[in-house]
Amino acid sequence: MHERTLRANAFRLFSKTKEHRPQGGLLHVRAVNPYLRACSATLPSSNQKNLRMRASNFRRLLNLWPPFLFNSIRLQSLSDDYSEAVVVLRLRPWNRNYVHSQFGGNLLAMADPFWMLLVMHRLGNDYIVWDKAGTIDFVAPGREHVHAHFKLEPAVVDELRAAAANGQKVLRWFETEIKTASGNVIAVVRKQIYVRLKPRAR
Repeated sequence: MHERTLRANAFRLFSKTKEHRPQGGLLHVRAVNPYLRACSATLPSSNQKNLRMRASNFRRLLNLWPPFLFNSIRLQSLSDDYSEAVVVLRLRPWNRNYVHSQFGGNLLAMADPFWMLLVMHRLGNDYIVWDKAGTIDFVAPGREHVHAHFKLEPAVVDELRAAAANGQKVLRWFETEIKTASGNVIAVVRKQIYVRLKPRAR
């Protein structure tokens, strides 16, 4: 689908609202946000394998999220088990910086949510998962399309479960290289993820 059509569809989607008026209360209006809908598609429990939302549907919804859609950031692929993702940032006239290379904010944004989302879906609803901290190291100017690859190994998931088993908080750093199609590294993003077992599951 053409990017202009996608942006128009996203605008219409975000223009829809739902109204709710409690008895004797004020009117509350909330926008329909596909990113929030996608993030709510977690595992029913830590030992169940079936997801509430298929990975393909999650990917489509996330690609309609305006911070991604309007900046030409696209979740290109997402494995069915939420263990691996590939994200692409296309260089466009409207998203480049003053010197015509990739804008640093977009480089960080394309990598920002994915370690949290992968960990969240792999661990399931018995765990609290948040982004805690992040850093970016700009290695070279990005004068073309770039991509980032995220892969959450099963052994890492097992380590997080074991470390959080007693209810204490767990902090773990993940690193991602942002590269061009030819393999040149443009930036390195590090994200620290917070994990804790929910009280009901302890």
